[in-house]
This record gives sequence, structure tokens and C-alpha cells, in this order.
Amino acid sequence: MGRSIRSLWGNAEGAVAPTVALSLTALIATGGIAFDYSRMATMDTELQSAADQAALAAASQLDGQANACSRAANAAVSMIANRSYMANDGNGVAVTIPLETGCDATGQVQFYKTWDQSTDTGTPATGDADAKFVVVTVNSRTANFALTPIVAAFSSGALGATAVAGLNSAICKVPPVMLCNPAERTDPDFTTANYIGKGIRLIANDGGGTYGPGNFGFLEAGAGSGAATLGQELGRTNVPGNCVSGNGVTTNPGNVISVRDALNTRFGIYNSVNSACGSTGALCPPSANIRQDLVLRGRTAGKSGNTSYGSSISDLGFTTNSGSQPGWEEATNPYPGSSNIGKPDHSLTDSEITSTPVGPIAPMGYPEDICHSFSSSGIGDCTNGLIGDGNWDRYAYFRSNSTNYPTITSTSALSTFLTNTFGTTTPTRYKVYQWEMANASTRLQFQSAGTSLRSYGNPANLTGEPTGITPGGTIIDRRVISAAVVNCTAQGVRGSTVDVQVQRWIDLFLVQPSEPRVTGVRTANSDVYVEVIGETNNAGNSGAVQLIKKSVPYLIE
Repeated sequence: MGRSIRSLWGNAEGAVAPTVALSLTALIATGGIAFDYSRMATMDTELQSAADQAALAAASQLDGQANACSRAANAAVSMIANRSYMANDGNGVAVTIPLETGCDATGQVQFYKTWDQSTDTGTPATGDADAKFVVVTVNSRTANFALTPIVAAFSSGALGATAVAGLNSAICKVPPVMLCNPAERTDPDFTTANYIGKGIRLIANDGGGTYGPGNFGFLEAGAGSGAATLGQELGRTNVPGNCVSGNGVTTNPGNVISVRDALNTRFGIYNSVNSACGSTGALCPPSANIRQDLVLRGRTAGKSGNTSYGSSISDLGFTTNSGSQPGWEEATNPYPGSSNIGKPDHSLTDSEITSTPVGPIAPMGYPEDICHSFSSSGIGDCTNGLIGDGNWDRYAYFRSNSTNYPTITSTSALSTFLTNTFGTTTPTRYKVYQWEMANASTRLQFQSAGTSLRSYGNPANLTGEPTGITPGGTIIDRRVISAAVVNCTAQGVRGSTVDVQVQRWIDLFLVQPSEPRVTGVRTANSDVYVEVIGETNNAGNSGAVQLIKKSVPYLIE
């Protein structure tokens, strides 16, 4: 008996069972907490993924056009397909966002025109045009804990998720041109609608110093550097290089004067462009409408009679000697009316239109805004400096091109013609350019400007001229370029500057070729005069001029 008691007393079998029994509650509690935490974390991921997708869907609609904010809000609500299978608050598995309208920044779909990622703050948008970023917050959900001690007595609480997205655009296969906002001090956002139809005098910057308002330059497009590459980018129809970011861009300094010749090929002017355009200029064809303010010396009437000084493309550059050599040169008397030879300071009156001019009249190209070209003192006096007011001398233009417009002999007759043709007495130069190109057989024929001097609007009338390009479908207008508007002073743009933010991408009509002028229009050798058409549209949009813009939504946070 004693031996049995001593054996039982020393037996250790089953000693762990009490320990397990005592710790079982803690082990179950720990497992339950781990399970419920995993469930809560998974639900948070589900909600965040839904917010991310909703924000991307919304950002894809921020194109600056009408109803952009409403379209974005609808996209956020209707395109979200994510589910929250870990929520068990009795509201099903759907992740939802309340539908809102407008561009305010007060609901769960908020719109901003700027966003600072370092502070998670932004400047609220004022409307569809400047809504560039969207912040989306999904409705909160709850996970009731199932295995945590005191079953279902605890929950995750209301969990939500927020995402921020924007729309990144790429401008592709066009001359990578940058325009320093000429209204940076007064309109840093460059409200494009305020400038449509107005002329802008762009002043070249060779990249040697800081860019200022009104300067223009070039952007890095991945094609390489140097004047030869820039010449190809400015002149050729098949532009080398890759897409340029619609937001952060890199400036590419270059010798502007050396590449302006390639830009001028769009006007049918070929001057030392063999390296960029080939020996015949065929790689850089002109527009089908080459109406300009220069006249050609040494060409006789019509394509078949160009024999005065020869008919090769070398005769279509700038003249080197106005007395004996062929080439394009400034017209000495582009204005009719004896009192306004070369320097008018207002639109012509009926008496000036019908008066006998002194000397031959050179048919005009599309002129600058009157305030840029002329004033009582003979210099430009536009109120906004580099930006004109859109008031160009329509009367003088149509009167001086009298061969193409023979019935216009008074201001009242011209007003009737403009109203019947364009629906307004103040059409833009770009509108007139389009109409003349569509009616080339009657409106773009050559005209005599005096002995051996002629004005041409149709490149088909010039022997040696490459075939002109008529835009339509996928064919881009040769006298329209898209430019990035940049606040150069605020961003300290100088030489090659990276991550320069773009305010707007706009389409510009090339009014005049880049050429030094003495009479009337005092431009430097590399200045470019343009007219604002509007903001650059997507290729599929109605009224799009260029087939260039690609937009991709991207997630910020």
C-alpha cells in the first residue's frame, strides 16, 4: 500500500493538462483578436481600393470642358465595382459614395485646382475649367468582431477611405513649343477664353538667360538636342521624339534664330533648311494657305511662268539682294490709301479706301493687331503690352487683296460681306485663313505687287514649292501649333529647367513668318506673331485642331 501511494505521488503524467486548461481562455482570446484584426485590416484595404478606383474614374473626366465636375462625380459613383466582404454591419457588401453635383470642395467628392501632397491640402476649384484634382471619400463601414472575448460586444468602429487623383496629359508628335505666360502678373492661370482671337508677339529666348513673360522657347521631347533636331521638330510633318508631359515639362534651350527657318517652311519659305527638310523641302511641306505679309521677288504670273530667276526651292528663301536676287522680302507698301502708306493708325475710312494710292499696293498678309503694329508715334501701344486686343485691320486687308475681293470698295460693303460670309463683322484671322483655304481657287491666287514682285497664297502656284497641306481627319494644320503656357518668372525658368508646371496647353495660329522687318511692323529676326485659337483639345473632341493630346488619370495618394 505504501509503495502504491508513493508511486502515485511521484507520477508526472498529465501534469500539463491543468496548464493548458488554465491558458486556454487566453489562447482563444489571442486567436480571436488576430482573426478580427485581420478582418478589420482586410476591410480597410477593400475600402481604400474602392476609393482609389473611384478617384481614378473621376479624374479621367477632368478635361476642363463643360460639366467636367458632374461627369467626374457620376463616374466615381457609377464606375466603382469594388466590394467589402469583410463588413458585417448589415449594409451588404457594396461600397458606396453619395452622388453630388458642382465643383465645390465640401462633400465626399471634392475638386481642387491645385494640390500640395506634402501638406495634403489644395486650392478649391472654382468651376469645370480649373478642376484638376479630385478627392474621393467612400462611405464608412463597420466590422463587428466575432471571436474577440464577449462575442460581438466590440467592433472596428466606422472605417472609411480617401484617395486623391489627377489627370496627367501628354502632348505628342507636335513641335514642343513653350510660351511664357505674357499675362503672368495679372492672370497667372491664363484664362484662355479671354485671349481667343487676340494677337501675341512672342519674343525669342536662346536659353542664355532667365525666361520672362512673352518669351518663347522649346521643350525636351526625347529626340535629342541641338539646332538640327529642333529644326526637325519645328518643320517636319512627322515630328521626331516622344510625347511631352502635359504637366511637368523640361525646357530645352536652343538657338532660336537657327531653327526659325524650319518654322517658316509652314509659310512656304525655304531658307537653309536642307538638314531638317531635305534638299527639296518635301519633309517640311507648307500649309495649303501660305498667305503672308512678304512678297516674292523674281517670279512671274502663274506656276508655268516662273522663269525670271529660276524655279528651284533655293529661290523660295529670303532674298539676299532685293535689287536682283529672287526670294521673299518685306512689302514696302502693304496699305492702300495715300495718307496711310506703311503706317496707318486706324482702320481705313471710305475716302481712304477709294483714294488713289502712291505707288503700287502690295497685297497684305494677315496683319498684326493694330495696336501692335501702328500708333500715332509709329510704335505699338497695346494696353496689355505683348497681348493685343484682337482688332486687326480687316478693311485694309480685304481692300489691298483687291484681285481676290474685287467687289469690296467701301466699309459698308465689307461689313455686308463679312456678315454674310462669317456671321460677324469681326472674324478672327484664323477664321479668314480657314475660309480662304477652303476657297483657294478664287481667294488665294497670286497678285502683282509691282514690277517682278508678287504675293502668293496658294503654294500650288509656285514651281519648286512642295505640295501644300490641307488639314482634315488625321492631317494636322501646318499653321497651327500647340504651346505650353508656363509662368516662367514664378518658376525661375532658365536654360534647361526640369519639372516646369504647365498652366495650359493652347493652340496658336501662326499669323506671320519669323523675319526681321523695318517698315511698319518692327519685329526682330526671331520674333513670332500668333493669334490664340483656344485650348488644345483631345483628338476626339468636336472642334479639335490637333491630334495630339493623350490624358491618363494617376493616383496621388
